[in-house]
Amino acid sequence: MSPAKIDAALQPSAPDLDILGDQVTIHPGGYLEPPASVEASERNLVEHMARFRESPLDFLREISLYVSGSGWRAYEDVIGQPIYYAGFSDNMKAMIMQTPMLQRRIEDLANQRLDVEVKDGLFSQGLDHEKQKSIRRDEIVSSLQSVALGLTDSMICKMESNRFIRFANYSATQLLTRAYHQGIHVSSAEVLRLRSVAETAAKNKHSIIFLPCHRSHVDYVSLQLICYRLGIALPTVVAGDNLKIPVLGAFLQHAGAMWIRRSFGNDALYATLVQSYIDTLLQNGFNVECFIEGGRSRTGKLLSPKFGILSFFMDSVLSGRVEDAIVCPVSTQYDKVVETESYISELLGQPKPKENLKDFLSASSVLSLKLGRVDVRFHEPWSLRSFIAEQRARVSDAKPSSGLSDPLSPQSRVRLLRTLGYKVLSDINAVSVVMPTALIGTVLLTLRGRGVGKSELIRRVDWLSARVRAKGGRVAHFAGAPTSTIIERGLDVLGSGLVGTIDDLPETTYFAVDRFQLSFYRNMTIHLFISEALVCAAMYTKVKQGGGPENQRISFDELYEQVGFLSSIFRGEFIYPTAGLLPNLHRTLLGLESDGVITLTRSGTVKPPPESAKPDAQNVESIELSSTERKNGRENFDFYNFLLWPFIESTWLGAVSLMGLTPPPSTHTNTWLDIRQAQETTQILGKTLYHQGDLSYFEAVNKETLKNAYQLFVEEGIVLVRKSSNKNHPTALRLAPTWTPARDDATGSIVPEGQLWDFIEKIAKSRREGKNRRDGATVSSRVLRLADLVGKGLFETAAAAVDEESLVEDQSDKRARRKQEARL
Repeated sequence: MSPAKIDAALQPSAPDLDILGDQVTIHPGGYLEPPASVEASERNLVEHMARFRESPLDFLREISLYVSGSGWRAYEDVIGQPIYYAGFSDNMKAMIMQTPMLQRRIEDLANQRLDVEVKDGLFSQGLDHEKQKSIRRDEIVSSLQSVALGLTDSMICKMESNRFIRFANYSATQLLTRAYHQGIHVSSAEVLRLRSVAETAAKNKHSIIFLPCHRSHVDYVSLQLICYRLGIALPTVVAGDNLKIPVLGAFLQHAGAMWIRRSFGNDALYATLVQSYIDTLLQNGFNVECFIEGGRSRTGKLLSPKFGILSFFMDSVLSGRVEDAIVCPVSTQYDKVVETESYISELLGQPKPKENLKDFLSASSVLSLKLGRVDVRFHEPWSLRSFIAEQRARVSDAKPSSGLSDPLSPQSRVRLLRTLGYKVLSDINAVSVVMPTALIGTVLLTLRGRGVGKSELIRRVDWLSARVRAKGGRVAHFAGAPTSTIIERGLDVLGSGLVGTIDDLPETTYFAVDRFQLSFYRNMTIHLFISEALVCAAMYTKVKQGGGPENQRISFDELYEQVGFLSSIFRGEFIYPTAGLLPNLHRTLLGLESDGVITLTRSGTVKPPPESAKPDAQNVESIELSSTERKNGRENFDFYNFLLWPFIESTWLGAVSLMGLTPPPSTHTNTWLDIRQAQETTQILGKTLYHQGDLSYFEAVNKETLKNAYQLFVEEGIVLVRKSSNKNHPTALRLAPTWTPARDDATGSIVPEGQLWDFIEKIAKSRREGKNRRDGATVSSRVLRLADLVGKGLFETAAAAVDEESLVEDQSDKRARRKQEARL
């Protein structure tokens, strides 16, 4: 590592906030050894609460302080607009119902309904024809207003009682500190900046839109507790109505949750009502919280942004109905996520259980676990209006025919919305803190051996921490504690169910017990190294061939092509640097060369460079592993490959499963197959290949990664998709004709050639070579036979569904004929 990078890696991170009672103290961050007296008195943002059995007097004292509203617990004179007062809900409903947008929608829907009734002849002709229509229009408007008012009451958060929120905050703090015994940690610099921004926003009557990542239900609890403790007006939390369950749903709604449907369908009134509510919140300066990824990430890494609710925020400002809003991306990281076990069940194909109070209460055992700490970081807030203005300025010189110069055109809105979503994700990644458990999980899953000794684990965690900092990332610190202590704490949090320990050896040895679940924590670091992983996976196409250095050398053009291919197939999985493929490749090659991983051979011919690339990265002719990296057993090169190999395996598995969608000889070529069933059978195929040794990673059967792979196949035109608004007709797919493999005329088996097969082979070039896996002829024979076997089951199911549907239609026709005959 270069001296400059070493200096950067050793820079301390932002200081942490220490709150003891009503005193706020700033402590320096990073791996700095504090005086013993300071270390002994350090606390996190949310102190461990007293328990009745341990200290009944302290327990009762804490309750009395919350009931009486002592000090900051009173939650009065908050920074922001007034909330938690009697009549808040009625005022909010009145403002929403009076919005011009909602009133226009109700009038339009009433007129549309009236036109239908007129065409159906429901009004008598005569002098009072127009009067009848007017009376009926008023009735429809009144009915729609009643419906809208009912939906509004069901949707909005009800911040009615200050005493209630004090009780809710106390209860939530008790529960959270029982599960996360090391509490919530924040950066004091970020929190002080947030308070300053909140004060300015309150003066201007601007809302703060908190956009956190989403890994756990604890996400919104932790942010609410932070805002409460800092005296910032609590945000209205946009939540899915799947959490609107008896008792708990009402509690959450009064604590700040607003309920929206997962899908609006064609309900124009409901969509307008949501926009009117968002407008009302932003026009009046109420803070809002919305999860940029939509649902919780089951894999540990950031998901692609969901643009639904984000489009409402943007439309409020873009239309001019709202002057401005302040966007604050938020990163929430955990030593251990409560729900990971249930996530693994879902990823392996188990249906997601419906939310209910019984399951919530049955999870109370979790509340006594020691899950470490929660780390919440706030990116520097920025103006949504300024962002829109900057993006418009960038495309101001676009040709009028492109539609991008018009900010209200559909093309411009889509582009602006996508840019907004990915900027928020990039900002979240920029402030995310890598937790000790993520470091440990990453190291254990990027080693070739079965386990690792304690000294080697410490060395690799130190190396990884330095690499994270050199890449501009942050590593959680524990007041200067040595790496060995931090690892022990991390292993204690992960538990023996994830990491096993063998003590009766010359050196304590650790090994991954549940690699699938441990991958959740490894995925928390992958965004920092995705560029290096792509380059190394492309280089591996040569390295895996073995032989001497010359045989493993790859030309720049070959590397560029494979990196471009891998980047393309993983565009739905990862967030790439915005500079573009070639500048990023040059920058990554220079970084790997500086770190001693690779050697670059340069020529006198300089390739045309983009302005952002360094001159000495332009004339690269070939790339190979450095002699130092070879002497070290390729440990750093392998590290980057191990990060990406599971995703390569999963995409390869998805592509192989498409071979099974080749119609059998006796089946019509236009047969449509249920896409959900196709993905489920892909998981079954993957489990079979894993247990038979043809798949290196069991996590390759991950449902979410396979779903992303299928989305890629749709975008690439490999498969065609048919969607239906009829719930009885699920989304279906079939192979595009030009991608459909041929079958052998004599045997009927799938022929391993053609466009799809070439696509599979290109992915396979970067797959890991395992001693227990057989490549070459095996893939083109036994693996294809298994894929064909699984695929035939899909075609049989589709044929049976068609027969059943035909039978139902015949029975329906017979009943209709009998009714008609009876009437005659």
